[in-house]
Amino acid sequence: MASLVRHVTFDCSDAYAQAVFWAEVVGGRVSDEDAPGDPEALVEYEGTGILFVTVPEGKSVKNRVHFDLQPQDRTRDEEVERLLKLGATLVGDHRREDGTGWATLADPEGNEFCVERSAGERSE
Repeated sequence: MASLVRHVTFDCSDAYAQAVFWAEVVGGRVSDEDAPGDPEALVEYEGTGILFVTVPEGKSVKNRVHFDLQPQDRTRDEEVERLLKLGATLVGDHRREDGTGWATLADPEGNEFCVERSAGERSE
């Protein structure tokens, strides 16, 4: 039998703050078992859990693994704006005039992720 990916885990300096940010991004919630100051915090939502673990060292290089997000109920550009308001920063803008492309953002601790076009935008 194959293995199941139970969590995608990120090292970070503030597990709870990262979990709060990502819970908003994916429409999930921080586990009831987690609180500010805890060394770990889990984002629960429909899909694989996202686990944040506090470590002493800071991020020093580009992520080797990252999320590619596809908005479900808004356009790519609307999602980028929403995430920027939540505290993300724009790292690279790969959106093209014809509507294709993606935006690369970073979460509050600098972990990169991409926002692609929604399914509706892909079918247009």
